[in-house]
Amino acid sequence: MTAYVLKRLGMAVIVVLLLMVFLGVIVHVIPGDPVRTILGPRASEDLAQTVRDEMGLDDPVPEQVYDFVKGAVQGDLGSDFVSHLSVTTLIGEVLPHTLILAAAALGLAALIGIPLGIFASTRPNSMGDRMAGIVSISLITVPAYVAGLFLLLIFSVELGWLPAIGTGDFSDPVDYLKHLALPAIALALTWIGYLARLTRTSMFEVLNQNYIRTAQAFGLPDRRIYYKYALKNAIIPTVAVLGVGLGTLMGGAVFVEIIFNRAGLGTLIRDSIENRNFPIVRGSVLVIAVLFVVANLLADLSYRLLDPRVRAERGAA
Repeated sequence: MTAYVLKRLGMAVIVVLLLMVFLGVIVHVIPGDPVRTILGPRASEDLAQTVRDEMGLDDPVPEQVYDFVKGAVQGDLGSDFVSHLSVTTLIGEVLPHTLILAAAALGLAALIGIPLGIFASTRPNSMGDRMAGIVSISLITVPAYVAGLFLLLIFSVELGWLPAIGTGDFSDPVDYLKHLALPAIALALTWIGYLARLTRTSMFEVLNQNYIRTAQAFGLPDRRIYYKYALKNAIIPTVAVLGVGLGTLMGGAVFVEIIFNRAGLGTLIRDSIENRNFPIVRGSVLVIAVLFVVANLLADLSYRLLDPRVRAERGAA
């Protein structure tokens, strides 16, 4: 187990390093001059050159990439071109809002999607199973930004039940939850459908196993069979996928935050792109990518820990 964990950690480190190099190079392909954006079109060429030298923009590209990777490994993602504040500090101020949004959406998806999948699997080919299938597949096809727009129009503009934009205040939990509700629902809808289908498939496969049929032959109550014996094994793939889901939802949260004008990595990236402030864009994208890699790593390890068959197969190999 230790060797496997070290192998996966090594692969994760390599992926993160390659991401750093890629982000260090890609910013030089983005059109636009950040110096002209900051100073304005009327700034003199001498002033623009002075600012460019201070930012190190005239250094060779390999040198700039090396400096970025070296700083990122040490936790230094550079400085904001406009305010000269640390990019790490700016990201740290908004990252909790994005993490809370992604975690709330994943929790909501699990709370609704898993029971929906169990309901469908225990009633195969029934009207309830068909309706659950239609609902789940419909939700999977709805992008988060489309769902967000419809939710905003219905519950904020038409009904006025929930605030349309903003983040709310941490000091007022009720207000914060009101601002969190619609973005979390919009982000969760796709994963509700996905978890429902995954749970149904896993549960249906387990219910056809011999030990379940034996339990049924002994006359055990269906509820006990479903929730004590079948669900314990059927939920393993779903739990493993939840880790990947958290990383995926981090990326989706970027678009939802822009729609609802929430504080978070999404709005930070949007504002930075408009100002050609690529240190913030580069740092924010790197943070999202690292969180995705970590989530995938945890999902892989959790699947190995939860499923003894995987451990046995790898041990035999």
